[in-house]
Amino acid sequence: MGRWSRAVRRRTFCLWLLLLGFALFTLAISDLFSRERDYNPGAPSRSLYRIPSAPDLEVIVDSWDPALELDVGLPPLKSLQEDQLLFVPSLEGTKNPSQKKGGYKVLLPGTNKENRDVASATHGEVGKAARLDSEDTGRYMEPSSVQEYGFNEAVSEGISVHRRLPEARHPACLEQHFTESLPSASVVICFHNEAWSTLLRTVHSVLSTAPKQHLREVLLVDDLSQHGHLKSVLSEYVSRLSRVRLVRSARRLGVGGCRSLGAAKAEGDVLVFMDSHCECQKGWLEPLLQKVAQDRTRVVSPIIDVIDWRTFQYNATQWPVRGVFDWRLDFHWESYTWMPDGDPDAAVQALRSPVLGGEVFAVDRHFFQRVGGFDPGMLLWGEEQIELSIRVWSCGGSMEVVPCSRVAHLDRHHLPYSFPDQELLQSNKIRIAEIWMDVYKKIFYRRDTLAHFIRQSESPGISDRLQLKKSLGCKNFQWYLSTVYPQLYIPEDRPALSGELYNVGTASCADHPRGRGLQGGVMNISPCSGTGSQHCELNSESEIRWGPQGGLCFDAIGERVVLSRCPAQRPASSRFQWKFVKLSGQLVHLQSQLCLEAVPEVGLSHSSPKEANSHSGELFLRPCTHHPKQQWHFDHLVE
Repeated sequence: MGRWSRAVRRRTFCLWLLLLGFALFTLAISDLFSRERDYNPGAPSRSLYRIPSAPDLEVIVDSWDPALELDVGLPPLKSLQEDQLLFVPSLEGTKNPSQKKGGYKVLLPGTNKENRDVASATHGEVGKAARLDSEDTGRYMEPSSVQEYGFNEAVSEGISVHRRLPEARHPACLEQHFTESLPSASVVICFHNEAWSTLLRTVHSVLSTAPKQHLREVLLVDDLSQHGHLKSVLSEYVSRLSRVRLVRSARRLGVGGCRSLGAAKAEGDVLVFMDSHCECQKGWLEPLLQKVAQDRTRVVSPIIDVIDWRTFQYNATQWPVRGVFDWRLDFHWESYTWMPDGDPDAAVQALRSPVLGGEVFAVDRHFFQRVGGFDPGMLLWGEEQIELSIRVWSCGGSMEVVPCSRVAHLDRHHLPYSFPDQELLQSNKIRIAEIWMDVYKKIFYRRDTLAHFIRQSESPGISDRLQLKKSLGCKNFQWYLSTVYPQLYIPEDRPALSGELYNVGTASCADHPRGRGLQGGVMNISPCSGTGSQHCELNSESEIRWGPQGGLCFDAIGERVVLSRCPAQRPASSRFQWKFVKLSGQLVHLQSQLCLEAVPEVGLSHSSPKEANSHSGELFLRPCTHHPKQQWHFDHLVE
């Protein structure tokens, strides 16, 4: 009897334990669904839930070079963890989530404080945006604005990630045929705090325009982004895309370091580096791969078309165009006017380019590594494409722009992030000058005095790159100027005849607005900057050359002094010739025999208020007198 009683008690106890476990399980399930209904993205302390079937494609990669770790005031590595749940998995009626198409909602930054965008995404497709009250979506999301990204994100969000660009290729390009044996490509897209819409449009543009047999992978490399939409939600999105991989860096690497990380992880024969706000034309990849396959030392770029940052309108770039730089080591795309007229193949033939932009370019993976990849000493962002271009040309390679390949690049109003210190950009330029420019680096320092003084106070640490230069047997900068870029004017910079052109009567310097390239325009006077940006020189041809490129000369239209493109023929006509009278400080225009005079803004009734804010006066030709406003001298800022 006692034995039976003990057995009953044991069974009763087990039954109570079973009931208690069931009750706890029921409460847990109830709490889980309650949390899902009451979810607020502004409460990061709540439990996180992930779709169990979603593959984990995030690889946190630590930087292999301590020198790449920049102290830019960023949060620690833990900020990369999924502290904000940006998607809500839809599991209703699903017994086995791994066998069912996954649906989820993507919370995107809104365009004002009251509203937020919610775009539905299933298997890589973003639906139409819906507006929700800010109380329902939380307040932690960063505001969407031009200040945030450098472009009108509200317009971008209203454009499909699958939009097709209008055809802009020459008709002869459409007749080209490519073999199946082209090398495979890894498209490396680095991003840092990129907007959701532009990043995904870039990815889908590559996937929809690149032939599957040639596209090995799209490799997304996250350079320590801080924005919430680039964390867990991006991982879930990428997990549903074929041939797309996501890699995250644990440190801020900058453009060169981030792309080097992508190159190390890439598997394709050809590396295609692409900015994270691009859209590809149909047929863009094959011409690039063909050019690289024909010569593995060749680095190639498509024509870079422009997407307007305000309207996202597509603007085709007129061919021919090539990349160049000036003596301040600033990059420009310029129209190339030296191509032969009447050449029927000019519209489809690749054009040799002294430099390529960093927006999009393709290079053989093994050649890229052999020539030294990106310089790890180039900090954060800026000028890395100029350094790589000079190195490729000088060390056995070449660079071309391929006209039958077109990729559109978003022309942002400004950088969405700022340098921790302006000196970083100067430091990158100093590395280029010290490693590659030989004696010509003096020309650079005279046009960038900030870089000169930084160089005087610190050493750039370039011994390893100088050793690479020696081991590769690279040619000197004189060879580069004479063979690759003979169109770049080489200044004479004679003492007392070059530098800032200072006017005694107004205590100002001759000036011209930057950013106009070789368009020229009216010369004016403004306060002397002392930075080298107002540098000009009177050369042995009696030309007064202006600016860091040296392609513009003092000219006269009537009595007004303007900048015009310098003449190609020698000797120059008297219209472009000037004589400097050192005793009186006068600059005499040889054609008119009139003197250069600074006329203050007060005497210019035709000037608009906007013009009055940008300069202090303009330059005119006047009968020669001994007035101080006709007295000039050149201030040579750097010896």
